[in-house]
Amino acid sequence: MTVAYRVVASAVRDERTRTVARFTARHTLYLAGGVRVVARRAWSARTAARYERAMEAAQAAGLHEQAMAWEERGRAFRAARHQRRMDLLSAPAKLARGLVVGGAAGAGVLLALGGTLAWATGQWADVLTPTLAVIHLVHWTAIVIGIVWGPVVAAAPWLALTCLWAIGRRAHTAPAWALPAAQRATGDAGAPITPSIVVTALRDVGIPTLRKAIKEMGDHGAQMLSPIVIAGCGVEVDVTLPSGVSTEEVQKRRKKLAENLNRHEHEVFITIPTAARTVRLWIADSGALDEPIGPSPLAIDPQITADYKSGRAPWGQDLRGDAAALSVHQRHLLITGLSNQGKTASLRAVALWLALDPTVEFRIADLKGVGDWSMFDGLATTLIEGPTDDHVIDATEMVEGLVAEMERRILAPRGTAFAPLVGIVDEAQVAFMCPAIGEDKRPYGGTKATSRYFNAVRKIHNQGRAVSVTLWQGTQDPTNDNLPKLVREGAHIRASLVLGTEEQGRMALGDKAIDGGAAPHKLRQGLDKGTVVVAGDGIKVPNGQSSITVRTHFIDDTAAEEIATRAKERRGGLVTTATTAAAEPADHLADIAAVLGDAKRMRTDQVRQRLAERDPDEYRAWTAQQLAAALEAAGADAYKSGGVMVVSRERVHQALAARDENPTESH
Repeated sequence: MTVAYRVVASAVRDERTRTVARFTARHTLYLAGGVRVVARRAWSARTAARYERAMEAAQAAGLHEQAMAWEERGRAFRAARHQRRMDLLSAPAKLARGLVVGGAAGAGVLLALGGTLAWATGQWADVLTPTLAVIHLVHWTAIVIGIVWGPVVAAAPWLALTCLWAIGRRAHTAPAWALPAAQRATGDAGAPITPSIVVTALRDVGIPTLRKAIKEMGDHGAQMLSPIVIAGCGVEVDVTLPSGVSTEEVQKRRKKLAENLNRHEHEVFITIPTAARTVRLWIADSGALDEPIGPSPLAIDPQITADYKSGRAPWGQDLRGDAAALSVHQRHLLITGLSNQGKTASLRAVALWLALDPTVEFRIADLKGVGDWSMFDGLATTLIEGPTDDHVIDATEMVEGLVAEMERRILAPRGTAFAPLVGIVDEAQVAFMCPAIGEDKRPYGGTKATSRYFNAVRKIHNQGRAVSVTLWQGTQDPTNDNLPKLVREGAHIRASLVLGTEEQGRMALGDKAIDGGAAPHKLRQGLDKGTVVVAGDGIKVPNGQSSITVRTHFIDDTAAEEIATRAKERRGGLVTTATTAAAEPADHLADIAAVLGDAKRMRTDQVRQRLAERDPDEYRAWTAQQLAAALEAAGADAYKSGGVMVVSRERVHQALAARDENPTESH
């Protein structure tokens, strides 16, 4: 028994067995599907079911004129069918009368032809020659039919089965698992999108109600589809879903639908237009989204200008391939995404365009501090670059300065015109996560009502746009801790690059955009750099949609420097750029005491290492001689103990106490 089981199991698992099983299932299902298709066509041809379904679909979609048109076509079909049935009742009498009349007329024609022939030949026997010829023709026809009738009858069932199999194969009635291995792997990737492909993909998407409805439609589901139109590097089609199928169910099956369409998931976008129970599919040409878009007009057109009030930044292209332009007039902007996905480049591209308007003032805080915004030195009146707590303090004071300017403008006489003032904080999550606390015991970072940065941002969001004071923020990996709800909802333009989860997408763009089909969490990390999903105003969004996907132009550092240089020339030269506030000189003796901690003595090389960790900018390059000189100047000289030079905690503290007693001495 065990041996038999192993033999059977081995045979079942063998790839040849599976190949044979798939072959058998595939062609059997082609045949069964062909029978089903022919039966459905016959039923639809003899009944008014197709018109009733089309009428119900039009009524469900609110297209009452179309519903009335389908009702009229159904009425005409029923009237014509009734007339055909009435004609069948009188057909036998008409047929008999036709046979008699036709036979008499035929005999008369043959006799007349025979008489003409007999008169021409002089042989009266030729009068019957045409009639005899017809008789001989009928005789030989009967002989031929008698010979071929048997083979035709024998072959007819097989011909019928072949036709049914071919119909089923054309209708793709076999599931994907039954296809050959090569076809399962590649499918028809890159094949043009046709109505039958779309309907088949929807039918097999895994929604039983949708599958059943499509099977029952006389036109195989074609009535669900609008015309397929070319849209940029792909096609677009609206699908009116049958009753009982929600748009959310289709949205959740985006990956499977894409695979059914022989596309990758990122090549199919599902949005919700205004029409009830309708989804809009945008299907990219295979591989089209992996091709780069052209360079930014800012980089290739030195004559391009900007206008804060009426202009639009040439930001990139939408999925249709049309130019996507962004208006920032009196709009706060938020852009977020995972690290190293093009966030700073996308935000900087808009700022570089706006810099070409000489009336706009910039105040910028780059809390990454690696030089991404260095070309704005001489353009921005404030430029803060660095990730430390001190830089966050400076950035907070910069934003509070925007608040002060906003309040001054609000109190100005009515009708006063103000130049646009744009504040930019890149890597804003650093500010929200900063633990620094000011002398007034208020934290600079955080999300509570006492946070200085949070409060300043909220004040600008509340009233800034009314007096042309706006704030742009870029942040990574949004959470409630590093991007509070009140802050993200205060932005008029919300854009997101690739994110890790749908929850983060909701934080970045809002529930409405995500429920409407926006899916930044579906973008490909590393492959879709610079691709943003945008919600809010300021950019043209297709009617009925709550978001738009934009592939932004990339402007490298060299091109950014050239654009910034043009902007400076248009402003008539450089502006004075304030950087971080002047830092107080380091207190070397206090720092040495801090790194000693509770240790009675510590080797000088270890002291230098800890000093470098405490303040890299100040102590990283310190030598043993510099440490010795600082200790000697304070009266706490290093000494040798156990063969190595050490620093005494007692000496350092005595030097600090002596300095405190005589504060006029320099430290």
